[in-house]
Amino acid sequence: MERTERPKGPGLKWPKRKHGPPVPTWVASARAKKAGYEPKTVNLNEFVDRPDMLIQRAQRLTDEMNLWFRQKKMPAKQYDGRFKFILELYQIDPKSPFNLGPPDGIKPGTRKVYLTYLKKLIRHIGHLVVDQSDGRDVMEWFAEWRVGPNGEDQLPAARMALAVLEAAVSFAIVCRLNRAGEFKAILNELEFPRPKHRKHAPVAAQIVAARAAAHAHGHPRRALAYSFQMDTTGRQTDWIGYWGPLSDSRISDIVDRGKKWFGPRWSDIDENMILTLRPTKTEDTTAVEISYDLSVCPMVMEEIDRIPEHERVGPLIFNPNTGLPYREEAFRLGWRQDYAAAGIPPEIWNRDTRAGGITERRLAGASQDDRRRLAGHAKADQTGDYERGVVDLEAHRNVMRAVKEFRQKNSG
Repeated sequence: MERTERPKGPGLKWPKRKHGPPVPTWVASARAKKAGYEPKTVNLNEFVDRPDMLIQRAQRLTDEMNLWFRQKKMPAKQYDGRFKFILELYQIDPKSPFNLGPPDGIKPGTRKVYLTYLKKLIRHIGHLVVDQSDGRDVMEWFAEWRVGPNGEDQLPAARMALAVLEAAVSFAIVCRLNRAGEFKAILNELEFPRPKHRKHAPVAAQIVAARAAAHAHGHPRRALAYSFQMDTTGRQTDWIGYWGPLSDSRISDIVDRGKKWFGPRWSDIDENMILTLRPTKTEDTTAVEISYDLSVCPMVMEEIDRIPEHERVGPLIFNPNTGLPYREEAFRLGWRQDYAAAGIPPEIWNRDTRAGGITERRLAGASQDDRRRLAGHAKADQTGDYERGVVDLEAHRNVMRAVKEFRQKNSG
């Protein structure tokens, strides 16, 4: 990339190298480095051909650095009755669910989303006084949150903003901030519309095409991830894992850029090809464990057979560009590229693969109880939400027998 074409963003540098072109690198401010902030630098070469994402990532890293500084300063401030204090306290207090991490707080992926909405809320209502706001104000705010930049309806975004506000106010109650309890009572009395369930779900042939595209793009472990999602109906995070804070009490030997990784490994698969895991969405609640017989998963076995025995170590899914498990953003960019190359409509997302797998099982005639147990749902109506258009191995085998017959009938 020529110098004149190099994107500019907060903290974004292009240091020279002895061999090869400069690599885009985010660099913490001198003040932050002196204060002990980590990470001091972040290699952003994975976004070198995506200038918008490069700038966005640099901005996010800068925001996280600035938040770290605010955390150091916050304790000296006094509550002034405004929403800004409540929203910042939720971000900064070390005992806030925002900072605790699982199992006592929110997950890293959720934390990133919350941080975005906290910034928006501070800009929008931060100057307002809690004691002078009531339910009618909240209804007006919600109506404003629903309107996108081009006038489009953004109901999911409005619901998320409301959820973040509720979380911050709840923590303010824990901290005994004046009037927070009264305002939370107002929020509890209000009812707002909810987004309809997504109606999109990929079919097996589309996932086969996406796997082929992943291989063509030089990312075979993405193909393996898609196979696991379709054949097991597991969530994306169940298979690619996630990067959590170093403060997480659980042990991990994979650490990078101030975070450590948790996720499925080859060592979780026994000699009989039985894999047992605890889904990320239930690990802190129902603690349900799901066992899969991978030998009856055709897509998974096709991908595993392509991996030499000596490479079956460490994380199941990793980014060949880094040798480490995928970061969420890198995986998102990757699956979008694969899906586009496979001709999958843009309205179908990777997370819809779970719904596609569950729907396929219904169409194949698998019993609802087996489908529920395979999906890791405690209640049958949860499984119904995904049917668009400890779990035992027998349930998995029953389902996969039905799926195998269904795919054979529809392969032509």
